[in-house]
Amino acid sequence: MAWHDGTVTAPLTPPHQPGPHDPWQAPPSGSHLAPPVGDPDDPDTATELRQAAVVLVLVALAGVALGLLWLWLAPRVPLISDDTAVFLENSEGEEAIGADGTFVLLAIGFGALSAAAVFWRLRRGGVFVVVGLALGGLLASLLAWRVGIWLGPSSDVVGRAREAGQGVTFDAPLELHAVWAAVLAWPFAAMGIHLLLTAAFGPRDVEPDWSGYSGYGEYYGGPVQGPLAGPSAGPGAGPGAGPGGGAA
Repeated sequence: MAWHDGTVTAPLTPPHQPGPHDPWQAPPSGSHLAPPVGDPDDPDTATELRQAAVVLVLVALAGVALGLLWLWLAPRVPLISDDTAVFLENSEGEEAIGADGTFVLLAIGFGALSAAAVFWRLRRGGVFVVVGLALGGLLASLLAWRVGIWLGPSSDVVGRAREAGQGVTFDAPLELHAVWAAVLAWPFAAMGIHLLLTAAFGPRDVEPDWSGYSGYGEYYGGPVQGPLAGPSAGPGAGPGAGPGGGAA
C-alpha cells in the first residue's frame, strides 16, 4: 500500500482545536479539584486584632514588675561629697555598667516569658499578635525604665549631698546609660523566642486531599492511545512502512 493510493487520510481533528487526548486540555467533566482546606480554628482579622490589642496591653503592664525588680536588683553607685563637689566613692567601680546589665538580663527573661505565654495561649495567632507582642515589650521596657527612676534615689544629687553631709556616702540616681539597647532587649527576645516556639511546636498547614480527584490521574494511568497504537507501530515502522511493517 502506497501513500499515493488515496487510502491514507488526514486526522479528523482540525489543527486549531485540541485533540481528545491533549494533556493540556481541561479535565473531564466528572472530575473535580479538591478545594483548599482551611482550619476552622484559625481566627479572622477582627479577632486577631482584638487579641493583639489585649497582648499589647498585658505585656506593657508587665513592665511595672520589671521596673520593680530592676530597682531591687540593680547595684547602687555610691557617691560622696565634700565642701565643693560630689565624687564617686570608688572611681574604678562597675556599678553603673551593672545597672545596665541587670536591666538587659531582666528584660530578656521577661521577653522569653511573655513570648512563651502568648504562644501557649494564642498558638494560632498571626502576624498581628506578634506585632502586639513586640510593641508591648517595647512599651514595657520604657515603663520599667521610668518606674525604676521614679521610685529610685532622687535625681537631685546636690540636695541629697547636703542632706547626707560632708564625707557621708549616699546612692546615685538609678539610670540607664545605653537606653535604646536596654529597652529593645525585651521585644527582640520576645520575637525570637516566639519564632522558635512557632517553628518547633506551631500548627502545621493542612495538606489538600487529592483522593477524590480522578481526572488527569486516570488519563495518565490509562493505556496509550493515538497514531502509534495501531498495528503498524513497531520497531520497523517508518514513513514508508505498510500495515505489515514492510516497505510500500
